[in-house]
Amino acid sequence: MENKHSLTGIVFNRLREDILSGKYNDNDELKEMTIAKELNVSRTPVREAIRQLEFEGLVESIPNKATYVRGISIKDVKDIYLMRASLERLCVKMVIENLTDEKMARLEEIMELSAFYYEKEKYENILELDNKFHSFLYEAAESKMLSHTLIDFHHYLERIRHTTLSGKERAGHAVEEHKKIVDAIKNKDIEKAMSLAEEHIINSMNNMERLGLLKVRKN
Repeated sequence: MENKHSLTGIVFNRLREDILSGKYNDNDELKEMTIAKELNVSRTPVREAIRQLEFEGLVESIPNKATYVRGISIKDVKDIYLMRASLERLCVKMVIENLTDEKMARLEEIMELSAFYYEKEKYENILELDNKFHSFLYEAAESKMLSHTLIDFHHYLERIRHTTLSGKERAGHAVEEHKKIVDAIKNKDIEKAMSLAEEHIINSMNNMERLGLLKVRKN
């Protein structure tokens, strides 16, 4: 895959963000010339970015016709949650194995801010801190490959997560679940931390299903 800072990488990330954020709907046509003009680039990086999007399954190119947005399916979303659940287990294990006082202090700071904003019913801040919590865990695990994979999964689910964390009930549960994970990390209880991390992701998926938010394209 192209470096994210290359021209093709920049176009790819922009188009992927637009697809995942809902700017493009399923079956919308992606027109190379229109995108090139919008981004002020030639058609070459757009064409290469579209090939990468097709590899990820986010678009489908029909030969001699056009390229259409395909987004992610209900099965894709469930699969991502289940894979995240397993990888987040591994992540917290590696965090504990690489734990420092500085890392622990940062996790506790995030939790204090989360509790503060929950009391103030500032759910947009809760979403931001949820992102920071998971991103910091990925970084603290000190595994470039694991971090890259989990960041991608996290990004794919961001639109749905924004909706699930906008309500008081799930936001409160998420904050409490994070606190339990942090406590287990602080106590260096690997088995408990792994179990709680997996449970947290499964709870997020179950809440999403309960709210009927899996309204994306079926395969």
